[in-house]
Amino acid sequence: MKAVGIIGTGMYVPDRILTNGDLEKMVDTNDEWIVTRTGIRERRIAAEDQATSDLAYEAAVRALGSAKLKPEDVDLIIVATITPDMFFPSTACILQDKLGARKAAAFDLSAACSGFIYALATAVGMLKSGMYRNALVVGAECLSRITDYTDRNTCILFGDGAGAVVLGEVPEGRGFRSFELGADGSGGPLLKVAGGGSRLPASAETVESRAHYIQMAGNEVFRFAVRIMGSVAEEALRKAGIDKKDVDLLVPHQANIRIIQAALSRLELPEEKCMINLDRYGNASAASIPIALAEAVEQGRIREGDCLVLVGFGGGLTWGASVLIW
Repeated sequence: MKAVGIIGTGMYVPDRILTNGDLEKMVDTNDEWIVTRTGIRERRIAAEDQATSDLAYEAAVRALGSAKLKPEDVDLIIVATITPDMFFPSTACILQDKLGARKAAAFDLSAACSGFIYALATAVGMLKSGMYRNALVVGAECLSRITDYTDRNTCILFGDGAGAVVLGEVPEGRGFRSFELGADGSGGPLLKVAGGGSRLPASAETVESRAHYIQMAGNEVFRFAVRIMGSVAEEALRKAGIDKKDVDLLVPHQANIRIIQAALSRLELPEEKCMINLDRYGNASAASIPIALAEAVEQGRIREGDCLVLVGFGGGLTWGASVLIW
C-alpha cells in the first residue's frame, strides 16, 4: 500500500468576534469564570449570510493552494460537520459545486467533534486502496446556529470556523501510521440536539422547548473527555509503534484547557509540544483540529519528519486519534 499523508492545509474563521465580555451582557457569567474553567476568551461567529459550506469553501481553497492542486485534481470530498447547510443535499456536494471539483465523489460525515478524525480515517483508507488519488477532507461548523444563547453553561463554549486538508501520496516513511476510533452510543443523551430529526420533527412544541439547540450534561462529558483523550492517543501511538516521548506535536480537539492539560499529563508531554488555540476560537467541533493543524503549519511549528498526534472526542459519544509523520 502506498503511503498517504497531508500535502496541503488551510483554515478560515469568520470576521465577527464574540468575546467573554460580550457574553457577560447576554447571560449571567463573567470573563474570569469562563477563562478559569475553559480557557476560552473569544470565539468566531458566522455572518448572517454565511452557512457551513461557505466556511468550508474558504478553508478548502486555501488547502488546495497549499497543495498546489486544482479543484479538478480532487477525487474525493468529505465534510465532517454536525451543522450542515441542510439535511440534504450534503454540504460536501454543495462544496463540490462551489469549488468546481466536477470529478470528485462527495459526502458528509457526522461524528460531532471527532468527525475530522473519522473523516481522515475514511479518506486514508480509500486512498490506500487505490480507489482515489487525492482527497479533500474538511471539518466545518456553524455552531452558533444551534447554540442556545440563554444557556450560560453551553453558550460560552462554541464558535464557528472551518479547517481543511488535502491528502495524497507521500514518500515512504511519511504519512499516517495509525488510527484509533471508538464510540459509546449509551452516552448519546449526554450531548445532543434532539429536535429536527425523525424522532422529534420540527414543530411548535420542539421550538418552544428549545429542542433545536445543543443540550449537554457538562460534568459527565468533562469526566468522559479527561479519561478518553489520553487513553485513545496512547492506543494510537501503540498501534503505530511509536513511544510517546517521540511525539513532536499534539494537536487536540479544542474543547477545554483542563481536558487538554489532562491529556498532556497522561502522555508526559510539556505544553510547548501542544497546539492550543481555543482561547481565540473556542470549541469549533469538527473544525477545531484542522484549524489548529493549519495554524501550526502557518506558524512553522511543524517540520518534515515530525511525529504528530491528532486526537479528539465528541457527541455520540465518539473518540478518535491518529499518528502521522509529517
